[in-house]
Amino acid sequence: MRIYSGVISLLALAFVAQVSAADEQAIEERVRALVPEVETLAIAETPVDGVMEVQLNNEIIYMSEDGRYLMQGRLIDLETQTDLTDATKSVLRREKLNDLDEAQMVSFGPDDAEFELMVFTDTDCGYCRRLHEQIEDYNDEGIRINYLAFPRAGIGSETYNTMVSVWCADDRQSAMNTAKSGKQPPEAECENPVEEQWRLGKSLGVTGTPSMMTPDGDMIPGYVPPRQLRQRLETLSKNQASAE
Repeated sequence: MRIYSGVISLLALAFVAQVSAADEQAIEERVRALVPEVETLAIAETPVDGVMEVQLNNEIIYMSEDGRYLMQGRLIDLETQTDLTDATKSVLRREKLNDLDEAQMVSFGPDDAEFELMVFTDTDCGYCRRLHEQIEDYNDEGIRINYLAFPRAGIGSETYNTMVSVWCADDRQSAMNTAKSGKQPPEAECENPVEEQWRLGKSLGVTGTPSMMTPDGDMIPGYVPPRQLRQRLETLSKNQASAE
């Protein structure tokens, strides 16, 4: 079993009560014994008696309050059909997404669109190209698409080099249109955010493309047709409003 090293800021769901110092100490001691390089970690209660939530980097694990048992997987409230694990991860994603500079993205759609999405994309991905072929339809549905680079083959790959050329182009939108059509945009180099965005995607749990995220940190993996995507966003918006 692999436990990811690294740390994150303390974030908790709104309903989480403060954990007793004794519980925190037992869990922290066990985690630090397993992963000595951890500098800080975040611990919170869950609605399940005796089960604590532990945030390590961008991973969520669960431990018994005495620190003896460790569990990995999703915690789902079947009464409300709420994925509590993803709810916590959404908070983590939202914090990182809020730090992004939109000027570093390749955007399609009006600034005042009703909905906005950050889309991790790969110019050689078939479903990414399918999404892009319908970019005007997404815009017509009131959705602004902000592309972030996620070359699936990794840093230094041919796709990575193509995406660098897109981000370094004088007209990024035109270069993106060219790349998404299967053609090669003019080669260009500059200081660019492609690697940084790829690493961000990795840290947010992106494993494939397209991978869409709302400003609130909700993740919508895979290709979703324009009308269905709007319906998903409307539902997420209503759920967000009712939770506030």
